[in-house]
Formats: sequence, structure tokens, C-alpha cells
Amino acid sequence: MAKLTTLLYIIAFISSFTASASTPDNIRWHNEATDTTNITKILIKATDFGASTPNELVEFIGRQFIDKPYKAGTLEGTPEAVTINLDELDCTTFVELVAAFALTVEERKNSWQDFVGMLSNIRYRQGAPDGYASRLHYFSDWIVTNTHRGFIREVSDRFPNSDSQIKTLDYMSRHRSSYPALADDSEYERLKNMEVGYRSHRYPYIKSGRLTSKPVLSAFKGGDIVALTTKTEGLDVSHVGIIVIEKDGPHLLHASSKEGKVVIDRLNLTEYMRKAHNLTGIRVVRLQAQ
Repeated sequence: MAKLTTLLYIIAFISSFTASASTPDNIRWHNEATDTTNITKILIKATDFGASTPNELVEFIGRQFIDKPYKAGTLEGTPEAVTINLDELDCTTFVELVAAFALTVEERKNSWQDFVGMLSNIRYRQGAPDGYASRLHYFSDWIVTNTHRGFIREVSDRFPNSDSQIKTLDYMSRHRSSYPALADDSEYERLKNMEVGYRSHRYPYIKSGRLTSKPVLSAFKGGDIVALTTKTEGLDVSHVGIIVIEKDGPHLLHASSKEGKVVIDRLNLTEYMRKAHNLTGIRVVRLQAQ
């Protein structure tokens, strides 16, 4: 295994130079000089970890980003491109990066090109950027699309005492001025057309009040991807993270705007949700074994 790891590091080192000369136009790097090598290092480390389940892999990879700075809006730019930023994360980019790393390892691949392809595949409706509206902005859209691709499964309805909610998802089109890319009329119309598919959208969730129940709490697994549902009209989810199990129960591993970095939240999940008055509950997603 040590020899294999050394060989893969050498391959990564060489490919980092090759990649710089052949980087596709639709990739936007944060630090191209180091990102390709760092991606491969994480893939090798995660492979060597030898997780027995995708959940274990997700938690292990998520922990590699603890203390990385929080920064919102890193995906915004013109033209729309596959943005790679391992150094600055918001809650969504954190979860997407971790999921892309885990799925790449699950497919027994270990190159930065494989990772970028996977990230693009889970981030965009057609698997590649085609304008701002091609990105999976709503988490319900992200779940539906990536479930269809066989990457994930939602398990919210398998939790004890789960409920369902119906919402029309149109927050972005109704708040057009908050999204500079929607100043483009064609992108705005494309987004509105996507939202039509999420009128009266029904989805399962676990209400915040149920998170005091031991059977509910014991159903969580480390490495679960969780989406926090919101009271905000027209919006399904306002925050996402990854579950880690501590002595006092599940905690959220997430890119926290309050803490300004990726952390394991000091509050357990029950307390976190109790204090978050605009949140209504939780959806739970797990990676599928490949």
C-alpha cells in the first residue's frame, strides 16, 4: 500500500503540470498551481482510509476540511464554470466537495480530472455548466437529480415519525434582484421554467420537535448529509451539513457563517435546531454505494 501511495503521489505531481496546459475552459480554479495536487492527495488519503461504507467515507473526508475559512458566493462568476475552491467554503460548496470526493473514491478513481468530472456531474442539471440556470440551486432539485443518477438516496421518510411538507419553490425568481446573474432575461426565464417543476413540491422531513426523541436521534448515522428546512416562503432548504455522532448525540459538521469556518458545531443537533427559529426540520440524504 505504501508503494502504491507513493506511485500515486508521483502521478499526481506529474499530472499537475500536464493539467495546467490543458485545463478546460469551463473550469474556474481558485489556485490552479496547487489545487490539482491537493485534490489527488485527498483522494489518496480517503482511499487509504479504507471506509467500509459511503457514510464513513463522507465523515472522514468532511473532517479534512475542519477550520477551512467560510466564504459565500465563491461559485458566482461569468461565464458559469465548474468552480474549484478547496480553501474557502460555504455550506453548499462544502457538502458538494465532500460528496464529489466520496463518490470519486467509491468509483475507485484517483485523478483530479475524475473529481472535477464528478463535481460537475452532481452540481449541474445536465452534468455540465450551461449558464447560471443549469446549476442545481434548490436542494430539492439537487436531491431529485442526484437520486435519479444513482448517487444518493433520501432516507428522511425512513426515520420514525417523519412528516411531509408541500412547498412551491420560487424564491429565486421572486427575488430576482438578489441574484446578479438573473439580470440576464434568458437566464431568468430558464430559471422560472425550472421552478415550474417544483410547484406544490412534496418532500419528506423530520420536524425539529421530533429531534428530542431517542428513536429519531438513534436513526442518524455519522456521514449523513442533512438539509435544514426553512420557514422562508418559496424556499425549501437554507443550510446543509454532515452529521457526526458525539457522546451527546448527533452534531453538525458544517461551514458556519457564524464561526467563519468549517466546524463541528458545539451544540448537538437537538439544541442547534431548537435555537434556530426560522428552521422547521431536517432532510437526510445518504450516498449510494457504487
